[in-house]
Amino acid sequence: MAGAPLLADGTGSAVVVTKADLKWKDMGNGVSAALVSGDMEKGASRFFLKYPVGLATPKHHHDPDHYVTVVSGTITLTVEGKEYKLGQGAYFALTNKAVHTAKVEGNEDAVFFIQADGPWNVVMEE
Repeated sequence: MAGAPLLADGTGSAVVVTKADLKWKDMGNGVSAALVSGDMEKGASRFFLKYPVGLATPKHHHDPDHYVTVVSGTITLTVEGKEYKLGQGAYFALTNKAVHTAKVEGNEDAVFFIQADGPWNVVMEE
């Protein structure tokens, strides 16, 4: 079982996933995601999201409330008319369909760990 993810079997004991165990899925536009638990399409989930160097998202929101920790890289997050330069270890929560943009700064991909309270989606703003 070495190298395989250890997932809770419903007993609530543990979820352990090593970096080597992450299965990255292409989400389009150079963005990729690696699921840790839950189901991104059907309900609450926890996952890593990776933005490539230079990515600048258009204004958008996500239907579920979600809670984000920056694992690596640097982004400029714009939300509620304010810009925040965020690097490794920074945290932010986007609730109530908060409209935002994000731009990867520097020469390193940005990786986030996200807890989403419902099915993950991206809704573009006009």
